[in-house]
Amino acid sequence: MPFHRLTPILLCLLPMWVILTAVSGHPQHSQCQLIQRTALCNHGKLSFVPSGLPGHIEELQLNYNHIQTLQDNSLLHYPSLNTLSLACNSLEKIESNTFQDLKLESLNLANNNLYIGYTETQHALKKLLSIRTLDLSENILNDEMAATLLQNLTSLEYLNLSGNLLQRLDETSFRDLHQLKELNLQRNILFEIDAAFDSNPKLQRLNLAFNYLPCLIDFHMTQLVVLNASHNFIEWFISRQDLNDTFQLETLDLSDNKLLFFPFLPNQSHLKNLYLSHNSIRFYGHLSNNTILPNWTTTVEFYNLKKYRSNMTAMLWNDSLHGDISSLEILDLRGNKVDYFPEGFMQKMSMLSRLLMCTNCLETLNLTSEQFSGSLYELDVSNNRLKQIVADEGTLTTLGNLTYFNLSLNDLEWLPSRLFYSLPSLRSVDLSYNHIDICLSEEAEISRDTSSSCVDWRNTVLLKQLYLKGCNLERMPSSAFAGLSLTHLELSDNPGLIVQHSIKSLSRTLQHLGLGNTHIQDLDFSPFQSLKYLNMSRNSLTHLPLSLLNLDLKVLDVRDNRLSTIPSDQANMLAPKLHTVFLTGNPFNCCQTEWFKTFKTINMVGQSEIECEDLFQTTHRVEHLKSFLCLENDGESMLWYILLFVPICLSFVGISVIILFTFKSKMLKKSIKKKCLKPTSY
Repeated sequence: MPFHRLTPILLCLLPMWVILTAVSGHPQHSQCQLIQRTALCNHGKLSFVPSGLPGHIEELQLNYNHIQTLQDNSLLHYPSLNTLSLACNSLEKIESNTFQDLKLESLNLANNNLYIGYTETQHALKKLLSIRTLDLSENILNDEMAATLLQNLTSLEYLNLSGNLLQRLDETSFRDLHQLKELNLQRNILFEIDAAFDSNPKLQRLNLAFNYLPCLIDFHMTQLVVLNASHNFIEWFISRQDLNDTFQLETLDLSDNKLLFFPFLPNQSHLKNLYLSHNSIRFYGHLSNNTILPNWTTTVEFYNLKKYRSNMTAMLWNDSLHGDISSLEILDLRGNKVDYFPEGFMQKMSMLSRLLMCTNCLETLNLTSEQFSGSLYELDVSNNRLKQIVADEGTLTTLGNLTYFNLSLNDLEWLPSRLFYSLPSLRSVDLSYNHIDICLSEEAEISRDTSSSCVDWRNTVLLKQLYLKGCNLERMPSSAFAGLSLTHLELSDNPGLIVQHSIKSLSRTLQHLGLGNTHIQDLDFSPFQSLKYLNMSRNSLTHLPLSLLNLDLKVLDVRDNRLSTIPSDQANMLAPKLHTVFLTGNPFNCCQTEWFKTFKTINMVGQSEIECEDLFQTTHRVEHLKSFLCLENDGESMLWYILLFVPICLSFVGISVIILFTFKSKMLKKSIKKKCLKPTSY
């Protein structure tokens, strides 16, 4: 065929060839979503890095795929890449030239299997001269593997090694990480740290939580700002006492450990937040007199696992060794064994705003001698053994900024007579489970210098939340809450309490009302148009108060009452307004459960536990109730009529048979008569 005859054919095929060439040069990447210079290829079931993405992308996310090996040529098409994420890929290794000529700053390799090919991966990582953020969490790495992977990463600033198998750290672990600022080591199995951070002078945030560290002694990281060592087995925290430098530490978290002593803090620091909850801390000043206990030691020396004796020695039984706490703002001592405060301890914390002391062993709280900070904003001494609170008027004036005061779960029977009167900034007070009553108007005029077994709320005009649960209240004066604008009032677990007249003054502001286990049967709620939450559990209610229907309730708790049903008209009025309802523990009637369908549109807490009883007192889960259990007609069960009709029918049939045999024997067949009525031979 002459060449000139092929020309028209070639011209016709040319557009198709151009299209095919373009397609072959740019493979489909439907698994990826492009947003400006970011490619999102997560959950794409990919086994390799897509090559058809725009070459100018700067961020590539390949999380939750099936990439096991990152090959040398995987990223050649993306020279501008600075952020790469390959989390959750079962990645085993990265070939040595994968990051050649790349200027990656952030690399996420979390939740993979890099323990398999960590040696080759290390050769790839050391070519990342600009890397700042590296996530190697959950890769089953041990000490040696981690140290190998981190060699020569001199530009690294953030490192995450959480969820691995690190056991011991020494001076070689992070030797090359001179720029490191933040290090996450939580959820490993660390039990020893030996000079591991001496090569990291810029380290500011260190997370050691959820490990197996037995102690932290010779703490000398003056540059550290945040240290989280919670959820370990730490019995001692001792900072180096011979340093004159000021520690930059602002937050120290030692909660959920086994501390026996208050931590030995630096002599000079900027510590603001100290979390010590759930330890066994107490003060031992009463044991410092060796004439009483001559055989007790007064010092302790420390050894590391190599049996080398440390030069750190701590003096025991000395309450003055708590270091510099002058800048402390938050002190959390919840769940310890503190039964007193050392002399001058509270006075040193002039900036203290929150003191959390619940679940300790305090028997007396002397606000006068302790000299609490005037900055104190929250004081929680709940669940102690307090029998009394001591305070004079000058002390209470100093505590004028106190806003949240929790005294619940103590043995209080007496309070300073003008305690709440002298704390005008109070917004929340919890006196639950004490033996305190509410003062009558004449009792409120008692002397300023005495204690009282009742409380007076006058002058606390900012008070919004008041909790008096389980106080065995028997009398509630009509003027009990006069002048207050409470939004939350908790009066549950006060059996027999009558509240109708006393809470009427709160009708405009009350939003949360707790009346559980008060033996209340009916109460007119119609004045409380602001009410959003109502607890009426454990009250033997047989029906819902009709006054609830006109309220804009969001949460209604009527657990453990005697409700047999909720009429359809009431359910239809409540359902559109309620968000949450508690109904378990009521003996509902299985034949009257239309309300359950109505309430299915809202959150029924414990829905699967709501039960009903049928006529035979058999219990059923309302959620799984079968439709054939009840036959209803105009709201009344037909089962009673069926049960009555069946015996009558059986009786009628029996009587008819007897009559038939007696008076109509001729109607029987002769063969039957001969067989059945034949006379016997005897």
